[in-house]
Amino acid sequence: MTSSNTYGSAVHPYTREMAMVHRVFRRESRLLAELVQGVRRGDSARALVLAEHWRLYAEGLHTHHTGEDELLWPVLLPHLHLAAEQVLAMEAQHRELDEGIAAVQGLMDRWQPEVRPEVRDELVEALRKHHQQLCSHLDEEEREVMPLVALHVSEQQWRAVGERGLAETPRNRLMIALGAILEDSPADERREFLARLPFPARLLRRFVGQRQYRREIQRVRGGYAAG
Repeated sequence: MTSSNTYGSAVHPYTREMAMVHRVFRRESRLLAELVQGVRRGDSARALVLAEHWRLYAEGLHTHHTGEDELLWPVLLPHLHLAAEQVLAMEAQHRELDEGIAAVQGLMDRWQPEVRPEVRDELVEALRKHHQQLCSHLDEEEREVMPLVALHVSEQQWRAVGERGLAETPRNRLMIALGAILEDSPADERREFLARLPFPARLLRRFVGQRQYRREIQRVRGGYAAG
């Protein structure tokens, strides 16, 4: 599944930023299923790399959803009447996604030590289900809720959500997170996003971050060609 992103995210900076972050989770959840599918029986070193990548992905998604639940929805709800049910649906979907993530984690813990094909196949199916469930949630959030955020959430309140996510990202992963956000972004989005970064961060990306992200991609994806 792919993002619809047809609700005007190119106009409002909040919705555009959210679409860029969502693009990361869509891509990585899809790739995880495909990468795990390609692991050979007994290749524990490769399984360990992907298990760690899954852990970081799941932690990032949890941080993203917790930020929305604790900082974004409480600001938005007082402004809404009938539309409040759309925001409450987002919270319920976050809980459902947590259940799917727990199921994937249980299978990942079974698969990684011995790398048996029969467990791998169960894990791949769970990862695909998670990807489908996640994309459905993100599509609905972008279509129904982000336009409301653009109307009712102030710049300061929006910035607080981003700052929380930044604070919860390990410092040695910041340039990797930035690379993930920019990987599939069109040139105009990339320019706009980078222009809002502090000058030292742009320098760090140019001289360190891009190389660091390429190494990370090679480590996780190897010779896999995403398509």
